[in-house]
Amino acid sequence: MRIRRALLSVSDKSGLTDLGLALARAGAEIVATGKTAQVLRDAGIRVVPIEEVSGSPEAFQGRMKTLSFPVCSGILSRRGDASDEKDLERLRIRPIDCVVVNFYPFENAASKEGISREALIEEVDIGGPTLVRAAAKNAPDVLVLTSPAQYAGVIRELAERGEVSSGLAYRCAEAAWERVLQYDSAIARELAGRGKLTLRYGENPHQRG
Repeated sequence: MRIRRALLSVSDKSGLTDLGLALARAGAEIVATGKTAQVLRDAGIRVVPIEEVSGSPEAFQGRMKTLSFPVCSGILSRRGDASDEKDLERLRIRPIDCVVVNFYPFENAASKEGISREALIEEVDIGGPTLVRAAAKNAPDVLVLTSPAQYAGVIRELAERGEVSSGLAYRCAEAAWERVLQYDSAIARELAGRGKLTLRYGENPHQRG
């Protein structure tokens, strides 16, 4: 698959500029959010602000940023499907071929002693998992990257062939599903069961029946 347009929005900026440069050299247009965009610009990479794609400004102290009809449509539209291609043309939406997202550091926040529920809620990522699910659903036509550890393989394939193999796209999609499960499980564990212990009659807190 050739990456014509990539969306980058990451909390962990490790390896970001190397990936951005590789995507740009391969001819991809880079769309990015906030601080991610600034890091890329500082490295000399041309960036299209997410607002130009979503059609809406960032609002509510960052709670609304990437979630929008144009962004999700660009990820979810099926390549090679005549009906979807017509919808893209009718709606004047361009496809997004690569999504690079890592989530707000909820697990790190949850490990902080004494953190309040309100502070923990602010570390729950909404837009990131939505974009990751959409991209993983559309593999291998959309590449989804959820960890800097995946960047080297993508950079290598882009340098060697100018595109990314379906095999790599599928493996990254599998990792994305695992990451979403891990993230949602951590949220459920901390917020749904925070401060509670479910015990059978006669059990002590350190035992399981």
